[in-house]
Amino acid sequence: MPRRAFFAFMLPSLAAMVIFIALPIVSVAVQSFYTQHEQVLLKSQFCTPFSGCTEGVRVDFEATERRREAQPLGHFNGFGTYLDRNHLAAAEIREALHTSDGPGTFFTRIYALPFYKALSFTLVYTFVVTPLAMILGFATALAINTIRPQAKGFVIFFSLLPMIITPLIGALILYWMINPLGILGATLQVVTGDPQLTLSSSAPLTWLALLTYGVWTNAPFSFIVLYAGLQTVPHDTLEATMIDGASRWQRIRYVVVPHLWPLATFIALVQLMDNFRVFEPVVGMSAQANATSLSWNVFHDLQGQADQQFGSAAATSVLTILGVMVLLTPVLVRTWRDFNRK
Repeated sequence: MPRRAFFAFMLPSLAAMVIFIALPIVSVAVQSFYTQHEQVLLKSQFCTPFSGCTEGVRVDFEATERRREAQPLGHFNGFGTYLDRNHLAAAEIREALHTSDGPGTFFTRIYALPFYKALSFTLVYTFVVTPLAMILGFATALAINTIRPQAKGFVIFFSLLPMIITPLIGALILYWMINPLGILGATLQVVTGDPQLTLSSSAPLTWLALLTYGVWTNAPFSFIVLYAGLQTVPHDTLEATMIDGASRWQRIRYVVVPHLWPLATFIALVQLMDNFRVFEPVVGMSAQANATSLSWNVFHDLQGQADQQFGSAAATSVLTILGVMVLLTPVLVRTWRDFNRK
């Protein structure tokens, strides 16, 4: 294809990427260097007919609004937002390094910081849910590939139900089931002998519920992609290995898995990005007391009606983007090396 024709073909896609991806990311990065203006306060007297006059402080809304109109982005703060207590907490970490009695105390103090608490759950969710969902999806694809054609349609539809249900609704359904009045919650209280056991009172139970939900909702994507890939496995190769006496496990290990490896890499890339942005289950299960995520922190900064922390939300968003880039780098480097070997 001529170079001119290639650029003409790619121009609409490149323009859309710049407008809808690059520019918003740049605007968020710029906003992260600013903080909201402080309210202008004025000393004034408050007088009543019976108690006389007292001095107090009131907000000068007109002056505050003029300041915001003059500097709509806010007050320039540089990297101060990234280093404050709600984000990387540089000062708090230095203090913990000098005053902590040991590694256990240090990590306990670090986990109490909002950003690192959210990062801890986000990383656990990403590195637990992604492989387990891929393994479950692969096992489901192998199982469905062996059943009779008459039953495949129904089983495939049933396996894809988690993708049909809206993520937030799915989280609410599981939350209601684990609620003390729900079937799972009541059963857990009977089994453990603890009538006070609830999702909000038990951090391990909260994490387990969130991880279970993550695997349940992510597995169908892995299943449908890998099931489609199973249909392209060369039958001649499988028949040859069967003639040579290879067992089913050996056929899967030496024929099926290498054939599906590029698809597995694609699934890992997509689900790493998606799971690192986990948000719906934390909100749906009201789990923020025991588990928060980076995306939930952004939501928390923006949910205020009058005190929205745009700079803080932008800084967390930038750190989330950097985290996704770090996670994807090893996979992309390995894919590039495999491509160059060919």
